[in-house]
Amino acid sequence: MVKKSRFGQVLLSRGIIDDLTLEKSLMIQHEENSTNPRMLGEILVSDFKVDHHAIFGMLADMYAFRNIEINVPELTKNQIKHTREILSKFPDDFKKELLYKKIVPYQLQTGRRNTLIVLAANPTEKIIERIPVYSDFKKYEIVYCKFKTLTDLIEVVSPQKNEFLDLLEESIQQIEEVQEGEDKAKIDEYALDDEINKSLLVNLFEGSLIEAVRKRASDIHIIPHERSNVDFYFRIDGKLNLWHRQERTSPEAIAAVVKDRSMGVDRFERDTAQDGFAQRVIDNYLIRFRVSIIPIISSEYERRFESIVIRIIDDRNVITDLRKLGFQQQAEADFSKAISKSRGIVLLTGPTGSGKSTTLMAALHHILDPTLNILTCEDPVEYLIKGARQIKIGHRLPFDEAIRTILRHDPDVVMVGEIRDRVTADVAVKLANTGHLTLSTLHTNDAPSAISRLFKIGIEPFLLAYAINIIVAQRLVRKLCTNCRIPISKDKYTAALDMGLTMDELESGKICEANIDGCKKCTRGYKGRITICEALYFTKEIRKAIVESGDEIDEQLIRKIGEDQGMLSMQESGLDRIRNGLTTVSEAAYASSED
Repeated sequence: MVKKSRFGQVLLSRGIIDDLTLEKSLMIQHEENSTNPRMLGEILVSDFKVDHHAIFGMLADMYAFRNIEINVPELTKNQIKHTREILSKFPDDFKKELLYKKIVPYQLQTGRRNTLIVLAANPTEKIIERIPVYSDFKKYEIVYCKFKTLTDLIEVVSPQKNEFLDLLEESIQQIEEVQEGEDKAKIDEYALDDEINKSLLVNLFEGSLIEAVRKRASDIHIIPHERSNVDFYFRIDGKLNLWHRQERTSPEAIAAVVKDRSMGVDRFERDTAQDGFAQRVIDNYLIRFRVSIIPIISSEYERRFESIVIRIIDDRNVITDLRKLGFQQQAEADFSKAISKSRGIVLLTGPTGSGKSTTLMAALHHILDPTLNILTCEDPVEYLIKGARQIKIGHRLPFDEAIRTILRHDPDVVMVGEIRDRVTADVAVKLANTGHLTLSTLHTNDAPSAISRLFKIGIEPFLLAYAINIIVAQRLVRKLCTNCRIPISKDKYTAALDMGLTMDELESGKICEANIDGCKKCTRGYKGRITICEALYFTKEIRKAIVESGDEIDEQLIRKIGEDQGMLSMQESGLDRIRNGLTTVSEAAYASSED
């Protein structure tokens, strides 16, 4: 029996969480290690992505902790120096632990007895009780401060260092130019080892992993650039950005370092594609990396160049709350209704990198329940889902066999990574029509064309009509930085008018574009991404139109019915984002353009 939570009931009464979220979080707390269980607030924030301030601000009020607001950019040099001096009085390990927990010994109030003001994002953290043990500060007051504010403050008073890059900087002069005329047809492995050791390329590789995680990049691209240079790119908000160019170093040496520091790849294999993995603890959190290596050619045909892409798998970035997906109002309501049913197919469509997997993860977390058998069939498995049984596809368990096996494994909910062919489509339809909720993806441009694709694969119209709950076609567009966005310039009016905006809207000052100079909080005027989508919910009218289609699915008719019932087209969804100052005309136009 899961015990009641007074704090949980308060959060429920204030509308911060709902009954289902509270029930799931209490179940997780009950099942965790009883010797060191997480607080309910920690579970809600980390597992369900509930707003940190909403939870811990409420907790601070309940226990009557004082609340403080700090404008970090306006702190004086003396204030910053004062905080740094206080931090310097703590042992490094304990200070690191405090800052990781977002606890900052901030200010010493002088008087009859000096009192240390301790700012904390969670004022009930037990580590605070150890402050007198590790310092001369015997009297202290705990004050609540927002998580985001403390993150900014820590960046100012104790910025994170990347020791690997520091070491690389010290050794940069040791890197030797690759000698011209050297025969690279046969690679000298001993010479490669010598170059790696002298240039400390290991530090460059490890440093790039740390920096990519801290910059919230999704991928690292390592690409040979000419004969003795290598480029490191980070994919941030969907765009590749050059992070570092390593000069006077052979691409083979850097490829060897990556292979040596990864699992499942052969350093001496340079003629075939390889997939490997790695994991590192970065800023006290375990991060996984998926490594993809393929041989490429260059103008120097005798060289053995390879392109390397490293996918960063950071569980902290998984969205578990449907509201955090950023769907527009009706799309969110229809999607929530579709995944709450006990049967039917929920289909996500869009190109690679459009956020389909993220949406599926949020949907799965929404319906997670210990009473349900939830199975996923993925290639590869990236994010671990507590409460689901995840099947890894491999040469011994190919995709089609795994799909058939699922049918015999008593599922309630099934996630099929992708509908690839007639076999996969047949299984998805069979699961839906036998009382199972099935989630999957398909590569099509929009929602109505997904129906045509399945019809052409060989699925009968009446099966399609009654098997599918909803089809969501989505894209990701870069989100404008609210700190530095600027009104749209007049030279972009023509494109904006062509897209459907009015002159009154353009002249209102509410339609914005990116400030290419950016600011400290963004990358060239953008920060994060947001969805635009069209969500085609299967109503009686939609089902009737599909059943009566005959030899050809009438996509235009289905689209018209959907839009008459409130569905936003991809372009209208993009226009809504523009009108709300969330993205630019160019971003929305590019994402919603038709082939």
